[in-house]
Amino acid sequence: MPVKNDSAIIQKSIYNVEKIRKDFPILQTFVHGKPLVYLDNAATTQKPRFVIDRINHYYEKINANIHRGVHALSQEATEEFESARIIIKNFINALGKNEIIFTRGTTESINLVASTFGKINVHEGDEIIISHMEHHSNIVPWQMLCKEKNAVLKVIPVNDSGELITEEFVKLISPRTKFISVVYASNSLGTVNPVKTIIDIAHQNGIPVLIDAAQAINHIPIDVQELDCDFLAFSGHKIYGPTGIGILYGKINHLEAMPPYMGGGDMISKVTFEETTYNELPHKFEAGTPDIAGAIGLGAAIEYVKKIGLDNIAAHENELLMTATESISDLKGLRIIGTSKNKIGVLSFHLENIHPHDVGTFLDFEGVAIRTGHHCTQPLMKRFGVPATSRASFGLYNTKEEVSILVNGLKKILEVFG
Repeated sequence: MPVKNDSAIIQKSIYNVEKIRKDFPILQTFVHGKPLVYLDNAATTQKPRFVIDRINHYYEKINANIHRGVHALSQEATEEFESARIIIKNFINALGKNEIIFTRGTTESINLVASTFGKINVHEGDEIIISHMEHHSNIVPWQMLCKEKNAVLKVIPVNDSGELITEEFVKLISPRTKFISVVYASNSLGTVNPVKTIIDIAHQNGIPVLIDAAQAINHIPIDVQELDCDFLAFSGHKIYGPTGIGILYGKINHLEAMPPYMGGGDMISKVTFEETTYNELPHKFEAGTPDIAGAIGLGAAIEYVKKIGLDNIAAHENELLMTATESISDLKGLRIIGTSKNKIGVLSFHLENIHPHDVGTFLDFEGVAIRTGHHCTQPLMKRFGVPATSRASFGLYNTKEEVSILVNGLKKILEVFG
């Protein structure tokens, strides 16, 4: 269950959700004749006009390829692109902008680390540790690496509340453990994991750690120097930015030692048919023309979020989560999946004898958008004995009125399905 947060009361007077909603054009949409209630933020967030305008400005005014052009448009596009890198560097408090690698998203960021750092540091008989609540994108790349290297994948178990069992994590560590990769906040349960504790324990044993921050980046202030993580990955579209753009943060010593992930333009310094010299960081890992507009849009999204304040956003979302949780807890036949004391604004549930897809379809006709399915966490669904769940996830623009519409929709479903 969510913990009550006194800061929610403090921030309520200054958090103007109705004003914020006006920044998001899509929230004026009607679905099946009813106002859109968008509660699928864990899948992707909507985009404010500020981000849309910044992307449009690039395409309308300065569209050009970056880094190697001497003409004015190329120079300006390069400046905008690299300015976004600095915004992101400051947002997560990286030591330098060379530690910020642009990727297509969290999935590519994790695959990049597995395919480079993993391949040169993991050998036959070695071990990699992940958790039972990982997204498939933080399971499959490590499975592939283990299969290639004949290494072993170990899994941190979760308890019935959906929390990692830390003492079992400690038992999994051995002299053969070469890497740990864990999610900061679960997309299926909402659980916020004790990643600082995990990192400290890992480093006491000389083990590097990657943090999947896809679901944490727009809810929790992140300081990579304070966390001391070796790598951190997140996606732009989870923090009110564009799709197709993401970030890999890595400590400079790791990034310098890692081989390139892809070959091509911009990641080279000199090419002959006999030999290639690779470019300096971060360009060594950014082969080809990047998503320039996406990077600029991500920078704008972070500026937008910073203006509102992550603490303010978290307090607002926590209040919505508490209200929603309390409102559905007494519904007959409804089981909440994920009752950790420390959660982000994710509420997953299962209705007895009603398939989640039926729940999602019914709510859609009420104008309510939620996510149904296994949420790319099939092992976790199996752990809780369900094939899938229905998931409502809250963002900075959601309201208590929308929570009421969701709850009333669920009551109608129970009436219809008996």
